Amino acid sequence: LRPTSHRYAHGTRTPRSKTHPMALFVSSVAWSLARVADRRATASPARPPLGTGVDEIRIFRDGGNNLTQLSRRATRARVTIPRASSLRDRDRCAADDEASASSYPVRKITAALLSASLLVATAPDASAISFPIATESLFPTEASPVLMNIPDGVPTKLDSEETDNVRLFRDATPSVAFITNKQRIQSRYSLDATEVPVGAGTGFVWDDEGHVVTNFHVVKGANQLAVTFQGDPKTYEAKLLGYDEDKDVAVLRVDKPDTRPIPLGKSSTLLVGQKVFAIGNPFGLDQTLTAGIVSGVGRDIKSITGRRIRDVVQTDAAVNPGNSGGPLLDSRGRLIGVNTAIFSPSGASAGVGFALPVDNVKGIVEQIIQFGRVTRPVLGLVLAPDGALQQLIGENGRNAGVLVLGVPEGGPAARAGIVGTIRDTVRGDITLGDIITRFNDEEVKNSSDLYRALDMAQVGQDVKLTVRRGGALVTVDVKLGEKVTKFDA
Repeated sequence: LRPTSHRYAHGTRTPRSKTHPMALFVSSVAWSLARVADRRATASPARPPLGTGVDEIRIFRDGGNNLTQLSRRATRARVTIPRASSLRDRDRCAADDEASASSYPVRKITAALLSASLLVATAPDASAISFPIATESLFPTEASPVLMNIPDGVPTKLDSEETDNVRLFRDATPSVAFITNKQRIQSRYSLDATEVPVGAGTGFVWDDEGHVVTNFHVVKGANQLAVTFQGDPKTYEAKLLGYDEDKDVAVLRVDKPDTRPIPLGKSSTLLVGQKVFAIGNPFGLDQTLTAGIVSGVGRDIKSITGRRIRDVVQTDAAVNPGNSGGPLLDSRGRLIGVNTAIFSPSGASAGVGFALPVDNVKGIVEQIIQFGRVTRPVLGLVLAPDGALQQLIGENGRNAGVLVLGVPEGGPAARAGIVGTIRDTVRGDITLGDIITRFNDEEVKNSSDLYRALDMAQVGQDVKLTVRRGGALVTVDVKLGEKVTKFDA
């Protein structure tokens, strides 16, 4: 028991009071049990004795360093108890070490008695003695002496959470690809064309046939795609099988033996607060792991074509340039999203990243792999940008619907009789076309609402469009067409 001094806020010491005999008795029994544990541990031939952590009992008088009799009053006492069997776990000693095993219950009883002495000592009539850090010693913190006894150079033992993180990274990284976009650039002086890396991103193995999934904006405009994997010094040339630019998804094929796909999870069951991990190549730093949580679900973001992508997963896991196309994993290492965008004024991670939900990505990838094409329902319209209606008719045009600029001949909208905007080339007058205000039962305030409703429809489905034509509302029946993007085998 080591002394500690204690003062009140105004510098006065604790008032004198009589020592509680039960507290002294319990402390004495605890010291005896500690000595028994030391003798049993010393008797073990397997290894050096384990310390009980109670080195000495010293009780001091107020304001002095002289030993007093046990019947005299003491101020405060410090108890240091090592974490039970922590050295056994670190050294991986045999479980059948009888001498050490028998001393373990004794140490537990010692700890219990010291805790009991704390309760007795802190009673109203026995405040003279206390054990202020007994609970701290039983449950060590960073400042605990137990953690400071680790010799230099000894590897830190991982806790269960750290072990799971390391295992997840080791299992997933062989499936993560580093993709380099090379484009042919012609020199203005020699007119020679050379392939120059213009961008890089991340991808991941989808199946055991060498298909790699990434973002479309990672491979857009590429003349050649170079792919590398962790632990493999070879650089593979990838072929672009297909893409859906509206959803920012692309599928590559790599002729690499023994590819390991990432297991698929489910994005529709994600909960805010759930732990997630992102693996990618931010700023060219390959195989980087970041961790975070699901910050939000059901988000909408705009693709490079201007169409909205719905049900996007928001995360605070660090996502930076180079992470695009990489996997977002749950705590079991299953794919739940494809990292695709960040919201940041500086261009670097600001804690707001977005990932395409795996449930949506799966359908697109399977279309490309199985059929070599992507099919999407369309109305056959040319729409005015959001805000154009407000510029033409004033504040009444704010969130009043989507203005139809043009109606291509032969399309679904043209067959249904939708009217586009007309401009008089002689006088310059503009006659507004139909303004779409509803898609079936869904209200349409802007193009995002229209695209969202269209994505939930099917090719060939009959839908009802409510449009404002002149000063009247008109309902038009439209049979949805299809937009087919075919790719070479």
